[in-house]
Amino acid sequence: MSPSPDAEITLTVNGTSHRLAVPATAPLLTVLRNDLELNGPKFGCGLGQCGACTVLIDDMAARACTIPVGSLAGRSIVTLEGLAKDGRLDPVQEAFVTEQAAQCGYCLNGMIMALKALTLRETAPDERQIREALRYNLCRCGTHLEILAAARRACGLAPAERLQKMHNGEETTPRQHPPTKLQNNAGA
Repeated sequence: MSPSPDAEITLTVNGTSHRLAVPATAPLLTVLRNDLELNGPKFGCGLGQCGACTVLIDDMAARACTIPVGSLAGRSIVTLEGLAKDGRLDPVQEAFVTEQAAQCGYCLNGMIMALKALTLRETAPDERQIREALRYNLCRCGTHLEILAAARRACGLAPAERLQKMHNGEETTPRQHPPTKLQNNAGA
């Protein structure tokens, strides 16, 4: 099968119009990263399941790895790079910095963009809405507690009190060790 011929496509990304000669079937993620050099969205799974490639299309979170660019004429696309305004981070980005919600950083694009979409459609999201918005974004490093604290901060909720105490060194959680031998209660 031969590759799709290039088509002249105009995309509006981060408020700027771009005329590109690319196959209409090319995934948006490929065009963003390779042609527009926007590296906020990451290639994770290529199946739209991990969230690393999330962008906003008309203010809705969308997986850029599965959307053909030919379907995006006349739509507004915002990447992580487009959130900051006048040299100032978006409040969602600022919350992630404040809560130190990054380890390797690979998932952050998806987490931040999913939360930004949530804050655009809900004026005062609650804990349930935050968790639902992040539900299909995978973090492989295990910074879920910090991500949730950042999400709460971005949405105007107080960070979890226990997490705050742990960060301040006021509380430590003893590690639970699995039993070293099986308990046999038969005949006890």
